[in-house]
Amino acid sequence: MAENMRDILDTLGNGSDLTAEQAAFAFGELFEGDLSPAQAGALLMGLRAKGETPLELAAAATAGLARARLVTGLPQDRPIIDIVGTGGDRSNSFNCSTAVSLYLAALGHRVVKHGNRAVSSSSGSADALEGLGIRLDTGPDEVAAELARTSFVFLFAPGYHPAFAHIAPVRRELGVRTLFNLMGPLLNPARPSHQLLGVGSRRALRLVADTLALTAPELTAFVIHGTVGDTGAGGFDELTPFGPAEGFALDQGQVTPFSLDPREFGIPDHDPDLVRVADKPSALAALRDVLTGRANAAMQDMTALNLGAALHLVTGQDLSGCLREARQAVADGAARGFAGE
Repeated sequence: MAENMRDILDTLGNGSDLTAEQAAFAFGELFEGDLSPAQAGALLMGLRAKGETPLELAAAATAGLARARLVTGLPQDRPIIDIVGTGGDRSNSFNCSTAVSLYLAALGHRVVKHGNRAVSSSSGSADALEGLGIRLDTGPDEVAAELARTSFVFLFAPGYHPAFAHIAPVRRELGVRTLFNLMGPLLNPARPSHQLLGVGSRRALRLVADTLALTAPELTAFVIHGTVGDTGAGGFDELTPFGPAEGFALDQGQVTPFSLDPREFGIPDHDPDLVRVADKPSALAALRDVLTGRANAAMQDMTALNLGAALHLVTGQDLSGCLREARQAVADGAARGFAGE
């Protein structure tokens, strides 16, 4: 039976989940720009009202990637990793995932980071990297050479996802959270082999992990949510030195829960206010301090914690040893070559 939007919206209106066929059809229509604003808004709000499933989010990611400018031809002899977060945690913290990405590259590991400008934070990855003088306009056919040259490439999301132009007006008019707030980390056009993915919402942690298992079954990844304090109050889309983290490890499509307490690895508690930045200039200054080993202890430990987890992912070595290597690299300012000073 051919799918149609009336039946799909009726299904959502009744609080029922979409089938794989319905979800694929609906998101195909959405990304092609074939839905009216009313239909697009009803689709997104219907999914939010009942709660999105991994199958539905996977259908959205698959439809988005099918219309993306994909990066091909990258050598597969060594891991390629993306360090990324969903954002939306309202923490206004420094650009930790960007700092971790540049440290990894400085240590000789290959990083292809996919990101955008700030939406809800003080400074997005694109804003920070632009301030360091790193290109935002690298095209798909330039990625391999740039990766070989510096071990780091940034893929500026608007340049790789032209179909999102159909969705942006509806998202702006709705002005509320939809599944697209979780989509960015699922849409890296280079399809990296490894990923450290932070989720700002604890409730969405399992949803994102299960979605990745559907869309990228060969991926090796940690999907993480960092809490503040032992009670789990507040949260970050990164590992933090403010309290235990929870997450899921992905390996060959298998999803396994885990928890991580920084104190068990010798990383002390810090005040979350010490990693906050007020605006783009202060975010850039903080990033430069982190890259050159001059940042405060809270920022250095937060960077090292996430860097250690990323090193564990790409090397398979013991986490304790990776954290020791990471803390030493950050203390030494091993990524100063990217600081643009």
